[in-house]
Amino acid sequence: MPRKSANPSSGTRSAIRRILAIDIGGTGLKAAVIGPTGEFVEARMRLKTPRYCTPRKMVPLLVRLVKTFKQYDRVSIGFPGYVRGGKVFTAPHLGTKAWAGFPLEAAMRKALKKPVKLLNDADVQGLAAIRGKGLELVCTLGTGLGTAIFQDGVLLPHMDLSHMAIRARDDFDVYIGDHTLKAIGPKAWNKRVKKTIAMLHEVFFFDHLYLGGGNARRIKFKLPRNVSIVSNDAGMAGGAFVWRPRTI
Repeated sequence: MPRKSANPSSGTRSAIRRILAIDIGGTGLKAAVIGPTGEFVEARMRLKTPRYCTPRKMVPLLVRLVKTFKQYDRVSIGFPGYVRGGKVFTAPHLGTKAWAGFPLEAAMRKALKKPVKLLNDADVQGLAAIRGKGLELVCTLGTGLGTAIFQDGVLLPHMDLSHMAIRARDDFDVYIGDHTLKAIGPKAWNKRVKKTIAMLHEVFFFDHLYLGGGNARRIKFKLPRNVSIVSNDAGMAGGAFVWRPRTI
């Protein structure tokens, strides 16, 4: 899902022509080579995410996933948890304790011998989806809930809103996550998503909310005018803008 670019510098365009984008999910690992504006230039590859996948398992699995891609300049990785400074702090759908403090960015740089940047997966998806005007919120509906916030096209410090409590025993990750969708059914799940959108607007007064992730396609109610569904391809297309996130 390529996003329109606002005349990036010719130096940036010529230096970074092919980006290997990796999207780590709770159920699947995806990779593709994309161009500098997010267009897919090589067909994507996919592997199933093993249960309780530790870093020791994940790194060689990602190397295996991308081994057919021979030509790329940079690597962008979207990860389903809290990341900062190239390190993973939480990985609720992979095994948090095993991942806490793991330098995934450095590990993949060593394994692939290329520059690597690691961001939260919702942040990456948002970079492909946003228009760069006002306060924009991105939510991914997948194994759990991912969130990213942008102000005038600039990615703000990541906040894991998914782990805010909405019930005595549930956070948003549980409240509208994939496990709950399967447990309560699409109709009741849609009611919860509708309620969540209203709550997010009350808190943020966002100018626009983008809904992505594999379960966004299951939304059946009419969305407000300032809420839209984006292609799940944005999870990899945004990898291009990880390297120049302010060119909206």
